[in-house]
Amino acid sequence: MPLEVTLIDWARDPLEKLYAAYRTCYSPKTPAEVWGEIRDGTIPREKVREFIAERLKTGHASPLEQVVFWFGISGVSRSLSHQFVRHRIGISFEQQSQRYVRYREDRLEYVRPRTWAEAGMGDAYDRLMAEVTRVYQEALARGIPAEDARFVLPNATPTNFQVMVNFTELLHIADLRLCWRAQWEIRHMVALMRRAVVKAVPEIGTQLQPKCGDRRLGYCDEPVKDWEACPLGKVRPHKDLLFQVYEQHRRGAVAPLDEAAIRGVEDAGNEG
Repeated sequence: MPLEVTLIDWARDPLEKLYAAYRTCYSPKTPAEVWGEIRDGTIPREKVREFIAERLKTGHASPLEQVVFWFGISGVSRSLSHQFVRHRIGISFEQQSQRYVRYREDRLEYVRPRTWAEAGMGDAYDRLMAEVTRVYQEALARGIPAEDARFVLPNATPTNFQVMVNFTELLHIADLRLCWRAQWEIRHMVALMRRAVVKAVPEIGTQLQPKCGDRRLGYCDEPVKDWEACPLGKVRPHKDLLFQVYEQHRRGAVAPLDEAAIRGVEDAGNEG
C-alpha cells in the first residue's frame, strides 16, 4: 500500500508571523506597530526574510511554535504509528479508528518491509496476512464487534492520520526521524513531510535536517558504528572526533603554530 503525505495547509503568512514574533522580542515597538509596518509595506519582504534568517542562526526557537502545518498521511503501518504518536508536545493527531472502521476487502491491505522478500520470506508473509484477513472477516461475519475483531490485526495494518504540528516540534521530529538510525518507513514519511514544507515555505523548510545537519547539532552523536554505516558519515563529523580534538587542545598536545607556518599564510599569494 503506498505511503502518501499531503501538506493540507499551513498558518497564513508564516514568514510575517515569525518576523512579528521575533521583533516583539527585540524591539521597543508594540506588536500592533510591528504588524502595521508589515501590512503597509514599510518592511519589504526581503527584509523580513533576512531578519528571520539571522534570528534562526541564534537558535531562538520559541517563535517557531507560532508557525503551524497540517498534514494528511495515509498508508503507514501501525508499527510506524506507535512510534509517531510518541511525539507529544506541539503536535495533535487524528488517527483512523480500528474500532469503528471495518476492513471488508477480500484481502486486507498491509505494509510489507523489503527485508522479508530479501530474506526469501515474502511468500510466507503474504500467506500469513491472507490468513489474518480470513479470520478477521469470519469474526465479523459471526457477529464479533469490530472493536474485538481488530485484536487479530497485525502491526502491518495500514492507518491514516491528520496531523497538526508546529514548526518547533517538526524540527525535533526531523532531528530524530531523518537520522540514518530511524526505521526506514518513518524516515521516508518525515522525508516527504520535509519536502512538502521546503516546497511551500523554503525560507524555513530548509531548516529541517537530521540532527547532524549544519543547521542543527552539526555532528553525529549516535554510536560510532552507526555513524560509519551512515551515508552522511562521510560529510558529518562524529562527536568523538570533536572531543578528541578538544582533549588534545586541553592537554596542550595540539601542534603549535610556529612563526614559519603563520608567515606562510600571511604571505600566500604575495610571494613576488
